Amino acid sequence: MSSRLQALLAVAICSGCGAGQASTLIANVRVIDGSGSPARSASVRVDGNRITAVGKLETEPADELIDGAGLVLAPGFIDAHSHHDTGIADSPQALAAVSQGITTAVVGQDGFHAWPLQQFFDALRQQPAALNFASMAGHSTLRSRVMEDDYRRPSSDAEIGAMLAMLAEELEAGALGLSSGLEYDPGSFADTRELLALAKIAAGESGVYQTHIRSEDQYFWEAVDEAVHIGRGAQVPVIISHIKLAMNSYWGQAQRLLEVLDSARDSGVDISADIYPYDAWNTSFLWLETLFPERDLNRREGAAYILNEMLSPEGILIFGHPALPRDGMTIADMAALREQDHETVLIELLKQDAATVREKGEEAGASMLGVAMHEQDIEPLMAWRHTVICSDGGLSGPHPRGFGAFARVLGYYSRQREVMPLETAVHKMTALTASKLGIRSRGLIRPGFYADLVLFDPDLVADRATAVEPLKVSAGIEQVWVNGKVVYENGAVTGALPGVPVLRQ
Repeated sequence: MSSRLQALLAVAICSGCGAGQASTLIANVRVIDGSGSPARSASVRVDGNRITAVGKLETEPADELIDGAGLVLAPGFIDAHSHHDTGIADSPQALAAVSQGITTAVVGQDGFHAWPLQQFFDALRQQPAALNFASMAGHSTLRSRVMEDDYRRPSSDAEIGAMLAMLAEELEAGALGLSSGLEYDPGSFADTRELLALAKIAAGESGVYQTHIRSEDQYFWEAVDEAVHIGRGAQVPVIISHIKLAMNSYWGQAQRLLEVLDSARDSGVDISADIYPYDAWNTSFLWLETLFPERDLNRREGAAYILNEMLSPEGILIFGHPALPRDGMTIADMAALREQDHETVLIELLKQDAATVREKGEEAGASMLGVAMHEQDIEPLMAWRHTVICSDGGLSGPHPRGFGAFARVLGYYSRQREVMPLETAVHKMTALTASKLGIRSRGLIRPGFYADLVLFDPDLVADRATAVEPLKVSAGIEQVWVNGKVVYENGAVTGALPGVPVLRQ
């Protein structure tokens, strides 16, 4: 394309750019454009909040020139399943997210979202953050507002009708679709009939159904079947949240799972998944109570099941529990300290946590990391052509994924483990995610797309956050732009807050 045509295109695309306003030319970079195509040497011009030209570009008088020093320039990463909105009003610079290249976070996950969504988006417009936010509408949020405390049962037709009306309002406000968290209350008490009715509303508005399935352990295969059933019955695209095989007896069965999913796709169900690159999950410590028979913490067989089938005494790391001398201690650590058996320690700690939650509320409860997955399953599930990348992380907390997930995929899984080429990894973080979730004009480096960009060193990019130091920023992320503004460079946030709500279109 001639420089004259590029200039004309820039004028056409850059609506709202003031006369004489400087553009940015990012030169001397290897562009991985998000499509999965091979990297190529090119320059990228940004005017205002949009990309206006990509290719062999000459510097123009109005350009602010940035020398990319031969590093990789990619589209900003889209976090398909994120909790980076929690606390964003107090920490709008969102260091955890932007320092690993995330420029758009999809929140409202596991069945819970900020209600009402229009108010959440309006607040973001009035008090912007450093990154963009899209949101799902959470099934559990709808259910709790309709059924209040009387949720431990199937819903009535009238109650489903009320949920449908509320979901329609949230979709109108811009929700990307419906999320569910079927291992958590109150969503765990919903039957498939209720979920199907809601998923059909999402499908009717070209939305998706993103689900933390009903069981990620003992009833896992039945839970996957339910997700497939909802996708087929509602004719809605399904995304299984943070896909995993999180039970010792299921380790090594990734191929079986992928065969189930591919078979569903072959039969017409548009099913996909997101994944985070770690072998441990993170949730409230008291969630383990749901695995006891009838949620009775006096049933020692429940503790034995957790410690022998799901996790291990060394694989339960506890945080924020007043009985622990220090954070990050395991059941094995506490058993040795107290000179008690593992089952007794787990039960006693859970009873103490339950009492704390009853007295002070859920916010006061302990949290945990559960080491439950195996590399032999993580890698093939991540490499599946319909899996996208997520963090499932927040701005703080004990799990290193909040600060490190995307850099870990690029450094550990792509460069070191060679699970996928770098171009494929970027595709799974950008254009593929945008396509699965219905996000427009983001996820590719192309003229007309928003200028969400990440400059990184492919030889050095790596996660540094650990369970011991979960708030360490990643290495190798050199510069991050959101809507054309630099939000992270030289290992620090810039203070720019150009993020916007990203709505379903």
